[in-house]
Amino acid sequence: MTAEAGTEARGSGESRGDMLDLAALWTAIKRRRAWIVVPTLAALGLSFLAVNAVTPRYTGEARLLLESRSGFYALPGQSAQDTSGQFDAEAVQSQVQVIMSRDLARAAIKRIGLVGNPEFDSGAGALGALRKVAVMIGLGTHPADRSPEERVLEKYYDRLLVYPVARSRIVAIEFTSQDRELAAKAANTIAETYLEFQEAAKQDNARSASAWLSTTIEPLRKRVAEADAKVETFRTTHGLFSGPNNTSITSQQLADLSAQLSNARSQQTEAQAKAGLIRDAIKQGRTFEIPDVANNDLVRRLIEQRVNLRAQIAAESRSLLPGHPRIKELNAQLADLEGQLRAAAERTVRTLENEAKIAGQRVESFQAALDGQKKNVATANDSEVQLRALELDARTLREQLEQYMQRYREASARDTLNGAPADARIISRAVEPTDPSFPKKLPVVLVSTLATFLIALATIVTRELLNGQSRPLPQAPRGPRWVSVGEEEESARADGPTPETPRRDSVAGLLTHAGRLGQIKLDLDRPEDALAALAERTEEPPRGLAPIVLVLDGGGEGAARPRELAELLAQRCRCILVDLARDDDHGEPGFSELLAGEAFFSDIIMREAGSRLHSIGPGRAGREAVFAAPDLIEVALDALCETYDWVLVAAASNDDGAMLEPVARRAQGGLVMSGQPGNGHALEAAYRLSELVKAPVSLVLDAERATPMARMPQQDAPLEV
Repeated sequence: MTAEAGTEARGSGESRGDMLDLAALWTAIKRRRAWIVVPTLAALGLSFLAVNAVTPRYTGEARLLLESRSGFYALPGQSAQDTSGQFDAEAVQSQVQVIMSRDLARAAIKRIGLVGNPEFDSGAGALGALRKVAVMIGLGTHPADRSPEERVLEKYYDRLLVYPVARSRIVAIEFTSQDRELAAKAANTIAETYLEFQEAAKQDNARSASAWLSTTIEPLRKRVAEADAKVETFRTTHGLFSGPNNTSITSQQLADLSAQLSNARSQQTEAQAKAGLIRDAIKQGRTFEIPDVANNDLVRRLIEQRVNLRAQIAAESRSLLPGHPRIKELNAQLADLEGQLRAAAERTVRTLENEAKIAGQRVESFQAALDGQKKNVATANDSEVQLRALELDARTLREQLEQYMQRYREASARDTLNGAPADARIISRAVEPTDPSFPKKLPVVLVSTLATFLIALATIVTRELLNGQSRPLPQAPRGPRWVSVGEEEESARADGPTPETPRRDSVAGLLTHAGRLGQIKLDLDRPEDALAALAERTEEPPRGLAPIVLVLDGGGEGAARPRELAELLAQRCRCILVDLARDDDHGEPGFSELLAGEAFFSDIIMREAGSRLHSIGPGRAGREAVFAAPDLIEVALDALCETYDWVLVAAASNDDGAMLEPVARRAQGGLVMSGQPGNGHALEAAYRLSELVKAPVSLVLDAERATPMARMPQQDAPLEV
C-alpha cells in the first residue's frame, strides 16, 4: 500500500469508528432501566389518582340550522325569496359572534339562573382569607363592586363554545358544567334566547319600516292626485283627446284624409286609363271588344239589330243586285246602325273622362284638406310631448305609491305575533350527558405515562451520547480501500483470511496517475453501490449543477454498455445519456439539430417506454457535426446540468483527443466500460482518457467477471493483470 492509500484508509477507519454503536447504547439503557421504569410507574399512579380526584364536567350540545324563514302565512302576490346565497361562510361566522354577544349572554344568564351558583358566581358565599388579603392590598376587586351578571360573564364564556360545523349552515352550541342537568339546560336556553333575539330584531325592523311608510304614503298620495289633475287639465285645454287604439283625434283625422286621397287618385287614374283605351279601340275598329261598351244595353240592342240587318242583306243579295233599291235601303239602315254604335262608344268615353275630371277635383280637395290637417298635427305634437311628460310623472308617482302601499302591508303583517320568525331553528336539543367531557380518564393516563417513559428514555440516551460511552473502539475499515497485490499477499501470509479482511469486489486497485485511475464494479442488481462508487470517483461539480461524466466503450466480451450504466443510475436519480458514440440516428433529430438551432431540447430528448432514462442521439448530421462546434457543446451541457442529477456523455474509445477535448475539460469524471480486467483495449483507452480529463478515471467492470487488480506498474510500464 502506498502512503497516500494508507492515509486514506486510516481516515476512513476513524470516520467509521465515530459512528453510533447501537449495541453499546442498548447496554447502557438496560443498565439504567430503573431510571425509566420508576418515573413511568409513578406517572401512571399519579395520573390515575388525578383523574379520579378531579371533579368531572359535563357538556351539553344544541344545534341550530341557519335558514331564511318567511311568515306562517303568505301575503297576496308575494313570491318566495331566493335564499341560496343568504348564509355564506361569512354570514355563518357573523351569527356565531351574535350568539356570543354580551347582550345575549346577560339575558341567558338570567334565564339559566347562574347568578348565585358557586360554580359560576365568584360572589356567592363568603370570601376566603387569601381573597380578602388580595382585595385589601389592591391585587383584586371585591365581588360586590360588580353587577351579578358581570361576575358570571367570565366563567360563562370559559364554559361556552360556539362553532360552525364544517361545510354546512349548522351552528353548534356547547356548554360545560359540573351539573349535567345545568349543562343541557344552558345549551338549550342559549339557543332559544338567540332565536328570540332574532325575532325581536326582525319585528323592530318591520315596526320602524311601517312607521316610516305610514308618514310617507299620505303626502305621496296627494302628489299623485295633483299630477293626474294636471294631465287632464292640459289635455282638455289643448284638445288632445284620444280615439280608438289610444291615438289622438288629429292623428286619426290625418290618417282618414290620407286614405281618401289615395282612393280618389286611384279612381282618377283608372277612369283616365279606361277612356284612353276606348278611344284607341274606336280608332282601330275594335269598339265592341271593350267590356264597358259591350255591356251597355243600348249597344247590345243595336248590335242585335245590326246582326239581323246583315242577315237580311245577305238573304236579299242572293236574288237582287247591289244596285237594287231594296239592297240600297238595307245598306243605308246598316250605316245608320254603325253610326249609332260609334255614338254610343263616344258617349262611354266622355262618361269616363267626366269621371276622371270629378276624381281629379276630389284629389285636389283632399290634398288641400290633408295639408291643412298636417299643420294641425304638427301643432298638436308639441302639446302631446308635454302631455306625455306630465303622464310619465303621474305614472311614476303612482307606481311609487303602489310599492309603498305593498311594503306597508308587508311590514304591518310582520309586526304581528309570529309574523317574522327567526332565520334559524333548533334541529337538535341538548340532553343530559351521561359521560363526562373532562377529564378523559383513559387518554390522560396513557398520554402521561407514555410521555414520562419517552422523556426518561430520551434523557438516558442523551446522557450516554454526551458522555461518549456508546461509541465503540476504532476498528479496521469495512468499506472498500485501495490495495496492491504485494501488500495483499503479505497480509494474507501473516494473518490468513479473516472475517475482517476488506472486501475487494466493489472497488479494486489503486492504479497510476496519482490515484486518478481506478476500477469500479458494475452490479445491475445493486444500483445503490454503483451510484456510491461512481459518486466517490467523481469530482464535486460547480454549485447548482450536475456532474458530467465522459464514458468510453472499451469493448470486450460481456462488457456493459454506457446505456446500461445510465439505466442503472436512472433508477435512483434523474439521469440523461448524450450518446455520441454512434451515427445510426434513424432519421430522428438529435444533438446536431440542437446546435444548429433547428430543434429545441423538447424535440431531441427521448425516453423509451418503461424506462426513466432520458437520452439524446447525435442527430441526422452525425457525431462529427456535433464535435465540430465545441463552444455550443459547452452551452448545451450547462443547460442539461441545471436540469438533471447526472449527465453521461458516451463517445467512442477510438475518438481523437481533439474531438473529445470540449467534453473532457468540462467533465468531473471519466469511465471506460470493460468486460474483464484483462481487456488491453480498455486499459489503453483509460490511459488516454486520464490524459484528457483532470478528474478521476475508472474502469467499469462487470460484477460477475470483476477480480482484484493484481499489480499496476508505473505510467510508462506495461500493464500486467
